[in-house]
Amino acid sequence: MNNEKRIGVVGGGSWATAIVKILTENVTSLNWFMRNDDTINYIKEHHHNPRYITAASIEVDRINFFNDINKLVENSDIVIFVIPTIYLKAALSKLNVSLKEKFVVSAIKGIIPDDNMIVGNYFHVKYKVPINSIGVISGPCHAEEVALERLSYITVSSIDVEKAKYLADKIECRFIKTAISDDIYGTEYSAVLKNIFALAAGICHGLGYGDNFQAVLISNAIQEIKRFVDTVHPISRDIKNHVYLGDLLVTAYSQFSRNRTFGNMIGKGYSVKSAQLEMHMIAEGYFATKCIKEINKEFEVDMPITDAVYNILYEKISPAMEIKLLTESLR
Repeated sequence: MNNEKRIGVVGGGSWATAIVKILTENVTSLNWFMRNDDTINYIKEHHHNPRYITAASIEVDRINFFNDINKLVENSDIVIFVIPTIYLKAALSKLNVSLKEKFVVSAIKGIIPDDNMIVGNYFHVKYKVPINSIGVISGPCHAEEVALERLSYITVSSIDVEKAKYLADKIECRFIKTAISDDIYGTEYSAVLKNIFALAAGICHGLGYGDNFQAVLISNAIQEIKRFVDTVHPISRDIKNHVYLGDLLVTAYSQFSRNRTFGNMIGKGYSVKSAQLEMHMIAEGYFATKCIKEINKEFEVDMPITDAVYNILYEKISPAMEIKLLTESLR
């Protein structure tokens, strides 16, 4: 990719706000779509998002705000989508501008419900974006630590490594280090799966299991990720790389992990609905669990942790009973 590319961010949540903060460290002009005019006006006046990572100061003089997704896409060469998967279709339903000529990047870390597709593949199949124009942004990187400008690492993946490198160069700054990868399937599936395993870690914590067991659980979780991604997209990859193992660890252990928090509530006896209402944020792992379970009907990968989380969330089996059974299968 040559010359300066116009970058647009679609989404107004914590991770979208963090990505905007990061990009404005390097670019002089950034496009940002949010559907809520009141939020846009508040950010323009107060220089921070009123609902998410409010500690993050935003360089509003560098931002062009849009409440029309078509205008943002028209004025952007790179479009980064940062919307929870359950809301993505609704946002895209108003899109009548082609994405075929854009570098479309997923920073969503979820699977499209019902379609059971990772986001990059969804844009490829449904919006005819060429596969070499699909990108993925992965952690390990919590939005809350970005707001505090704590050193974090981000991987940008694309089959077209020049596109990945261009975006990575725009992301790297004094508190962000970057890497590039051509493993768009492995990095995106891994980002989905780690949310499921963070739910499992939270459930176990809520049930009173300690650090000793959690270490075994997460050791088995990374093996489960490897078995799945190697089956779905068999290429050479180092599962110990931080984009796989590191992202799993931070999501399973961090106080900022919404999936771990959601799981912890389930372990303590909350119903799914009551936990969702109390959190006020989307735990992507809840939806991903059902999607991965359905996808795995085709591949038949051994996934005992995923199966246990599914049984707890969707079959309403007692968390205490299901985790007790799981402990017998872990090694």
